[in-house]
This record gives sequence, structure tokens and C-alpha cells, in this order.
Amino acid sequence: MTASEGAQVIVGCNYTTTDTTPYLFWYQQLPNRSPKFILNKLTFGEGTTEPDFRKRFSATLNSTSKTVPLMIKNLRVSDSAVYYCALRATVTGNTTTLYKNLANKYY
Repeated sequence: MTASEGAQVIVGCNYTTTDTTPYLFWYQQLPNRSPKFILNKLTFGEGTTEPDFRKRFSATLNSTSKTVPLMIKNLRVSDSAVYYCALRATVTGNTTTLYKNLANKYY
């Protein structure tokens, strides 16, 4: 997607779930960075938005059409990123590396 600085853009997100109370999240991933939480939305219009994003980023969850588009106002060059929409809880911290034991076995 391309847009001009100062414009308003809408990043689409469709989801599928049988859950009657979906919980959707939006994340922004800048180049060479980990994804950063933007906001989450519940079916009944509730949710939270990170302070850094409150003025220009918003979303509305529509459980009928199963969409939760992200609206970005007054677009900036620094908004250039990959945006992720996620359903339910996602893990962005407290990770553990798993190592496979590659020791040779001799018989």
C-alpha cells in the first residue's frame, strides 16, 4: 500500500472465528524491530490503545462483517512498517529458545 504524507489510510483485516466475543489486536513492526502493540478491540467496542498511538491510530471491530480495519490519520513517513492483525492473545515477550540435543549416539 502506498499513500501520501498527511493522508488517512485504512489497513484492512478480516478474521474467522466461532468465538462469540472475538478479541482483536493490531501490531506495528518497523524495519529490524520486534512487533509493537498498537491496540486491541473487543466485540462491545471496548479495548486499549498504547499512548504513542492514541492520537492517530484507531480501529472498530465489526463482528457482523468480521472485520477490524486499522485507521491511521495524518500519515507520516515514520509510519512505514508492516502491520499485523491478530485474533486473541499473542505472545511478544518472555520467549525461550529451544535447543535440540544433537549429541551423537554410538551403538
